[in-house]
Amino acid sequence: MPDTDPGERLLRLLENDLETARTLEIFADFDITRRDPIENLAIPCGLPLFPIAADGAGGTFFLVGDESAERRPVLYTDSEGSGSLIAEDLAEALSIFIALGFWRDAGYGFDFDGIEADLRENEPDADQIRADLLAAIGVPAISREEARDKLLAAAARTAPDFVALADFADATPYELMFHPPRGAAGVEA
Repeated sequence: MPDTDPGERLLRLLENDLETARTLEIFADFDITRRDPIENLAIPCGLPLFPIAADGAGGTFFLVGDESAERRPVLYTDSEGSGSLIAEDLAEALSIFIALGFWRDAGYGFDFDGIEADLRENEPDADQIRADLLAAIGVPAISREEARDKLLAAAARTAPDFVALADFADATPYELMFHPPRGAAGVEA
């Protein structure tokens, strides 16, 4: 990847700062040392997928698009056959992870206080961890609400062009991760 790719710059930063990378792995379950997806995937728009990290449950994070693109969205696929765009680029994804911690739970009807309480139970120094990660990585701080809104906006752009599909016969498209509740504005009951 070229030196000008901001996603590559952030990945190199994390590769060279193992303490920050480890903190991000513990705090947000984003492990840059594991980049082998469970299966080979493609997306309908034909853009290439570059695995950049994994989580502890077998999910994979991908940068989407050619190395020359100015911004490359981040696609996440889990080991259960669900996936979603989660951010416009890696910097935005990291901001979301730092703001939310348990970002996978940030769907519609997200209970900020309950999820934050769970996070603080595991990480009592969450505020300091967030400040240290933001300073080390150099991404902007965003509120939990803004993080959720950015995550859901990216997820809403997943279908039809970015829905993952495994490269074996009879594979079915991955399920979308974030759905508005039935009866919500614009959603049929």
